[in-house]
Amino acid sequence: MRIGHGYDVHRLTENRPLVLGGVTIPSEYGLLGHSDADVLTHAVMDALLGAAGLPDIGQQFPDRDPAYAGISSLLLLARVMELIKSAGYAVVNVDATVLAQKPRLAPHIPAMKDALASVLGTRAVNVKATTEEGLGFTGQGLGIAAHAVALLEERT
Repeated sequence: MRIGHGYDVHRLTENRPLVLGGVTIPSEYGLLGHSDADVLTHAVMDALLGAAGLPDIGQQFPDRDPAYAGISSLLLLARVMELIKSAGYAVVNVDATVLAQKPRLAPHIPAMKDALASVLGTRAVNVKATTEEGLGFTGQGLGIAAHAVALLEERT
């Protein structure tokens, strides 16, 4: 068994869709980034890569590469899953937390879990959301962050 932790953060901006866990969420602001800036999926990818001892998403999918401009992070997650399988691992479970003052994410969590689970190939996916009571950059509504932990096992 191997465990990995992932973290990502993106600044909120106007004129971008808000995508979290592969789900577009109604919001007046979206996340700024080279891809779709899906902080939840990015944190999950880094947790998986870390557990497998592989380079992080910045090395796997550099933001200077135009091939990744605007790309769906779920497509990148599928590529990460290919790397995980090639390295001889399978996903046991993933647990993630999104830190966002707004919008309210609870109604969208089941869809996020389903979207991630469909790519990860396991139903053992948990997603939680929390505010930071107005503290820090997430609490002030300047950005959204996510943490994820992944457990892998060697495939036999």
